[in-house]
Amino acid sequence: MSTKAPWGQSAEQFQQFFADQWGKAVSSFQMPGMPTETAKVQFESEKIQAIQQAYVQEAAKLWANGLAQPAPLADRRFTGEGWEANPLASFTAATYLLNAKALTGMADAVQGDEKTRQRIRFAVEQWVAAMSPSNFLALNAQAQRKAIETKGESLAKGIQNLLHDMGQGHVSMTDESVFEVGKNVATTEGAIVFENALFQLIEYKPLTAKVHERPFLLVPPCINKYYILDLQPENSLIRYAVSQGHRTFVVSWRNPDAALGHLSWDDYIEDAMIRAIGVVQEIGNTDQINALGFCVGGTMLSAALAVLAARGEKPVASATFLTTLIDFTHTGVLDVFIEEAFVQLRELQMGKGGLLKGQELASTFSFLRPNDLVWNYVVGNYLKGETPPAFDLLYWNSDATNLPGPWYAWYLRNLYLENNMVKPGKLQVCGAAIDLGMLDLPIYIYGSREDHIVPITASYASTQVLPGDKRFVMGASGHIAGVINPPAKNKRSHWIREDGALPATHSEWLAGAQELPGSWWTDWSQWLQAHAGKQVAAPKRYGKGSKYKALEPAPGRYVLEKA
Repeated sequence: MSTKAPWGQSAEQFQQFFADQWGKAVSSFQMPGMPTETAKVQFESEKIQAIQQAYVQEAAKLWANGLAQPAPLADRRFTGEGWEANPLASFTAATYLLNAKALTGMADAVQGDEKTRQRIRFAVEQWVAAMSPSNFLALNAQAQRKAIETKGESLAKGIQNLLHDMGQGHVSMTDESVFEVGKNVATTEGAIVFENALFQLIEYKPLTAKVHERPFLLVPPCINKYYILDLQPENSLIRYAVSQGHRTFVVSWRNPDAALGHLSWDDYIEDAMIRAIGVVQEIGNTDQINALGFCVGGTMLSAALAVLAARGEKPVASATFLTTLIDFTHTGVLDVFIEEAFVQLRELQMGKGGLLKGQELASTFSFLRPNDLVWNYVVGNYLKGETPPAFDLLYWNSDATNLPGPWYAWYLRNLYLENNMVKPGKLQVCGAAIDLGMLDLPIYIYGSREDHIVPITASYASTQVLPGDKRFVMGASGHIAGVINPPAKNKRSHWIREDGALPATHSEWLAGAQELPGSWWTDWSQWLQAHAGKQVAAPKRYGKGSKYKALEPAPGRYVLEKA
């Protein structure tokens, strides 16, 4: 990024200087779905003037101090003795931060609709993050200092790390050699009791002498592996459900290869969602079960329940939706990728067959938070030669899964682009015209306050499109950390409205909500128990008879398949 000083120029010259920088941002950093052309835009003059005035004031202070007394930098990319002891490096970083602030401010000053501003803001943020001085060895004073102190060892290790990551196809976010699925993650005891081409069904060994008569089925997102719900015993939602006396089952999705690239949304609803519900009913010998859907798993669960309702069937007594999009009106930062041209492109590429590679999907999600999930590891792994610390959640995050092209293309058009799920009778799924208004079962809806994948307003929107008895709870933190928050750790907070009111907007709901310390899991557990039926003796063996018997120990084969 240029360090030229434009503060003495006219407003028009100032605007042109940053417009040139910003045009580079939009055109030089392309993500899937971003337009390739740089449209000529106009700015709101008052906002530009305010940006310029602030820039002039801050730049004057910076240049007045010069290299003699560099201002301390709050940004963690530029902390450490290397930066503090190098006035030129500190000055370069401060200039970068000043220009970056002006560039991102200009994105908000664009005249136009909100989606245009959102897409421009996203592109500028990507470019600004990529151009940080900390990302380059020639400008990173901390990396240079470490190279001198280690006599070049850190650089040699960095090259080794780079070659290793090139071989595995992704930047290492954690020391992946520390973890092994089934050994120190995904360790809750259980067995596979059913499988087909799409999924394996895991039944878990009871931890209590008695269990509730209604079995409990968890449906994780098919865009990830199920063990986010079973990382370690102390933070496993699966183990927690088992310990609360629920006969617990989990869908473990197949990681599709080219032979499964023809599978559609209907295949997943009929042959996975509805099939899993039916198998759990049979094994539990009960008319109804309880079900939970997480993220896309929740979206598919709502579609399956609507199909079953259209058929006159109600096999699920209660449903829990965790950070789930059902109403796709507000999809947050992911909306920058969604437009008719992009969806048409994806339909042409893979609408009739093929795979969306897991690494493409993982990269897209990582670049939603580029400094934290991309450049932080580039600097640490390659410039400093560090091995990232062992972290189970990031190991799971790197364990990518593919998606069948037809499933993905249908999902993009009918949900993200056209939001057809909330239009009664609009969608035909498995031969049924679905209507969410027919889902009159009790529902628990959870959203995370800082979720950047399913914004809290989008989680809350489900309360307005699903009928029946509903409870909404908000937790602190993001899409994953907000969900995986066991009570024993007594971390974070959650918000509840004791009056049970569900007004039209999340902000109205929040105005009457009470913040409570600790995890939302205990509130959910109490709610679920009220719908789980009486307690009966825990089963002595997995499955049921000769039809559903233990095929192999959990976690099973499917979860081990790599993208």
